[in-house]
Formats: sequence, structure tokens, C-alpha cells
Amino acid sequence: MSNYPLSYKLSWLPRFLRPSLGGHAHGFAPAAATLIEPSPAKTIRLAFVGDISAVANGSAPDCDPALAVLLGSADLVIGNCESPVVERPSAAIGTRLGIHHAMTERFLAEALAAVGIAREKLVLSLANNHVLDQGIEGFDETVAALERLGIRTIGTAAPGPVERFAVGPLSIGFAAFTLWRNTDAAAFAGRVSMQGDPARWPCDAAGGLDLICAVPHWDWEFRHFPRPDTRALARHLAGHGVGLIAGHHAHVVQPVERIGKALVAYGLGDFLGTAFSRQVWPGRIGAIFVVDVSTEAGTRGAITAYRLHAFMRLRAGDHERLVPVEALEGRMRSKVEGRLNAIFPSPTK
Repeated sequence: MSNYPLSYKLSWLPRFLRPSLGGHAHGFAPAAATLIEPSPAKTIRLAFVGDISAVANGSAPDCDPALAVLLGSADLVIGNCESPVVERPSAAIGTRLGIHHAMTERFLAEALAAVGIAREKLVLSLANNHVLDQGIEGFDETVAALERLGIRTIGTAAPGPVERFAVGPLSIGFAAFTLWRNTDAAAFAGRVSMQGDPARWPCDAAGGLDLICAVPHWDWEFRHFPRPDTRALARHLAGHGVGLIAGHHAHVVQPVERIGKALVAYGLGDFLGTAFSRQVWPGRIGAIFVVDVSTEAGTRGAITAYRLHAFMRLRAGDHERLVPVEALEGRMRSKVEGRLNAIFPSPTK
């Protein structure tokens, strides 16, 4: 049984059909900023992408070369694997209807090649509500498939709440967790991390790390502004030493916030469509969140600059076409830019 409150369930379809700009819209940061002047000469680059799924794609996406170059410039790309990776779905009817998620190993490999993400530079979170959509066997098959592809994972329960990766000369910890589950707690227990309270992490979880990044699956879907509880959790994470947070689950782009020295991107939307192929346009805006981190003495592990690169997922037959907002034309570009301007304050504000 899922853990969604009734009010959440009742609001899902109205918000899917009309993503909301309602809520508290104050205190957020611009979509891009330089945080250290002069900028350190030596940095590593992290690129965070949103939810990845095959629900809206019968074949690999087409990707604008500019987006592929951007992703290729990162030392590490981090995303959320929203669909179990299985050859044959066990929940056949639900998968056909789009209620249950699934994608094949071949689809994922072809999609990554299409968007220019090298597998050895990719880390995927499995801490999300859909990871058990194909049952426990599907979860195990997903872990094995990603291992075969050479893709590292975070968000499983066994390694503990914080997993360590070497990125250039830096040691970076990733804490991926989900607040939501689509099935009962017993199935998630011991498999998927739901530990989002840093006060309960082991006391040595952050030892020797240059930066801790949280990758939460949180908030309510199809709302551009995070709920007060979500912002409170972000402050709690920052207060316990988490320096960078990149969230998922809302399926629409959400704002950026600075909390002391910590940086939060509340929601990056979908990287590859996780809902029905014919989706209203605000739900087809996604983002790539690029963060540069200093490797120099004195500022080691500090975020030097960030930029949220927005793009649009357009239909192209049985799959999607990923296009930077700057490459859109006419009324669609005006609508998308208007929505982004409502979410992100200008640098001068």
C-alpha cells in the first residue's frame, strides 16, 4: 500500500492537467549565479538531470547537439531512474496503461548514447516510488542490468544513507532517498533508502568528504513551487552539512534556493517523459542543473557557480525530441519563457 495522503491522490489528475504556479514563491535564487569571485581555475563539474523513463518513448530520443555537448562537459552526471529496467514487465496491463513503469536495458543504453551521456560518468538513483513497479524480482533485475551497463547506482538501502564517489580529486558523498512509495513498506525495507533525516545517519557518514549531495525524491507532483514541508527538509539537510541538493518527483521544473552555503534545486522535471506521451506543455519543460565545484586549496569542495539549463521535450513520432528553450520558436517559446520567468527571479532582484 502506498503512503500518499488522500488529498495528494485527489489532486493528482487536476494538477497533471494543469501544473500549478500556486504556493509560496519568495526567497528563491536566480537560475544561474557565480558564487565565488574570482572563480577558481580548477574545478570539477556535476550535471544533474531529472527523471528518466520510457513511458513516453517507444524509441530513443532525439537530442539537440547543444544539450549533448553540455552533458558531455560534466565529470559526473546524476539522474533518477524512474523506471525499473526489465526485459519483460510482470505488471503487463499496468505497464501498458502507463500506471506501472518499465524500460528495457536496450532502450536505456540507446537513450544514453543519443543524449551523449557516457555510462562510466553516470550515477542513477533508485530511490523513487516506481522502483518496485515490477515487483521485487524487477528490482533485482534492475540492479543487475545497471551493473551490466557499467552504470553506478545510489539510493539502495544496503550501502547506507551516504555513498562515496571519487570525482577528480574530490571525494563526494551522495545521499539519495525517497519520501514516497507505491507499495507497502515491507517491500521497500532493506532495498530502497527512505532515510531522509541526516540526524539519523551514522556519525561517520560525512567523514573525509569534500561535499555531500542529497538526491531526494520528495514534494508533490505537478507543482512548480515546493511545499513548506519540503523547504523545511532542505533547511534540515543543509543544517547537517549537506552542501548540494537536487530533487526529483514533481515532474515539473521547480526553483533554486540558497540556504547559507548550501544550494538547492528543488525539482528538475523529467529528463525523459515519465507520464503519458501527450502531456500539457508545462510538464514537458525539463532542466539540466550544472554545478561547478572547486578543487583548489582554501575553497576545496565549495560550489563556485551553477546554472539551470531549461529544455523542452517535444513529440517526434513515437519518441521525444529534447530542445533547448533558446531553440524554440514562436508562441511555444514565449509560453515556456513566461513560465520560467514566473519560477526564477532575475539576477537583479
